[in-house]
Amino acid sequence: MKHPLFAYLALICIPLAFFSCKEEKEPRMLNLPKTDLAARDLIPKPAMVNATMTAFPLDRYTAVYTTSSAEDFENVGSFLAEKIKDITRLDLSINEDKQDQESTIYIKKSDSIPAENKEGYQLKIGKDSIVLSAASAEGAFRGVQTLRQLIPLKSNDTLADYPIWPIASGSIEDAPFFEYRGAMLDVARHFFTLEEVKKYIDLLVYYKYNVLHLHLTDDQGWRIEIKSWPKLTEVGGITEVGDEPGGFYTQEDYKEIVDYAAKNYMMIVPEVDMPGHTNAASVAYPFLNGNGKTPEIYKGTKVGFSTFDTRKDTVYAFIDDVVREITALSPAPYFHIGGDESHATKKADYIYFVNKVEKIVQKYDKQMIGWDEIATADVDSTSISQFWSNAENARKAVDKNLKIIMSPANKAYLDMKYDLESEYGLNWAGYVPVDSAYIWKPEAYENIPLKSVMGIEAPLWSETVSNSNELEYLAFPRAIGFAELNWSKPENRDWENYKVRLGNQAPFLERMDVNYYPSPLIDWKTEKEQNEKIERD
Repeated sequence: MKHPLFAYLALICIPLAFFSCKEEKEPRMLNLPKTDLAARDLIPKPAMVNATMTAFPLDRYTAVYTTSSAEDFENVGSFLAEKIKDITRLDLSINEDKQDQESTIYIKKSDSIPAENKEGYQLKIGKDSIVLSAASAEGAFRGVQTLRQLIPLKSNDTLADYPIWPIASGSIEDAPFFEYRGAMLDVARHFFTLEEVKKYIDLLVYYKYNVLHLHLTDDQGWRIEIKSWPKLTEVGGITEVGDEPGGFYTQEDYKEIVDYAAKNYMMIVPEVDMPGHTNAASVAYPFLNGNGKTPEIYKGTKVGFSTFDTRKDTVYAFIDDVVREITALSPAPYFHIGGDESHATKKADYIYFVNKVEKIVQKYDKQMIGWDEIATADVDSTSISQFWSNAENARKAVDKNLKIIMSPANKAYLDMKYDLESEYGLNWAGYVPVDSAYIWKPEAYENIPLKSVMGIEAPLWSETVSNSNELEYLAFPRAIGFAELNWSKPENRDWENYKVRLGNQAPFLERMDVNYYPSPLIDWKTEKEQNEKIERD
């Protein structure tokens, strides 16, 4: 049996840096500037912020520590160290005792935060330590995004003979308002490469998104390999809107996207749109077609002309194979069946189809998501309706006890033009300037009760965009506003305050080489302008 003294020493020598059992030395004396944590330009705005008007010195004497018994927390620590290096060129150690260490960032698994609050976190920032506490690594990862935003753009080179980045001190308690915080990318009308999708993920997770919905199939192209039906990509994957060659993801490519998203605590929701928007599939396998016409390759932008044959058993055998292969690659609990704009499908056939496909999705242990038209079928209450157009359909979904994803086109569609000057996008749902995208209440929209709302998803349809530059122009800055509507409490949302914080996001967007739309509604502050202000102050 160990002597009690040994047990005591083991307890106090846990690797928290500021509790580490190394020889004590005189602390350095730094005259750090007073810094107001509550005045930082955080997006989304946290639930609670208390400032103590001092600062933590991030410098070459800082080390990162994590809960030693949780490998996923160490991965979060490594992510933070990597991002700090990107900004500051500091190469911080992780879970290594350093003799010259003076300050510590500790990411710990907390038992005091309820386990069900898996994305909540607490930040306590003092003069020599930052403690990020969370019940899960996912919560710690969300807190890391806040910490990234607190790092100054420019070091203070007057405090010592080495650069120091003073981080405002105080405490933050935070948790999301909505559980589902999504964006959708249409890779069917125009194909986007692995690297383009990964960059979009990087941008979204910085603002605490946790879902990317990929619209994988449409009339113009089929973008995911199905090994049991190879012509889907051999024939259906080589075209897109216009004359570009299209493309598709092999199953290995798709798994790479899923894994990359998972490392960033984001889920990928796959969508195979049906029974309409299915021309590319029917060109590859004509027996699927149900509109009475010979399917031909389509490169235009019209909708509503295609449909599967909803009364043919072989169609459902095909769908079963597709759902089986994609769900095997997808750990997310959801599978999106589309279901929108099936104008060539008779109403009775549509209802029959949705009911049949719902059972196929459930067979593979997934919850079905569909656009708001699915509420006209006899769907199970476990399925989810995505409200995009028809408020009556959304209310039908509520009456059937379905959860709702909020994507009203006149508020949340990222492919709508900002204004008359917009270079890209459409305007069939109206113009959506930056203020209109922010000033609405998803928790009370169209009288849909809060208890039914999972969160906002911001779709970006790609009829008019074909590369990352054009995608980013439409997505940013509006996607940043949706991030705040999804995460922050309603009482913490305020347009006048938000637009100032948004204007100060310009340096991050510039560093990430984002082709954002410089809306004239926002007073954008570039990195150069912000650095000049820091020097004046």
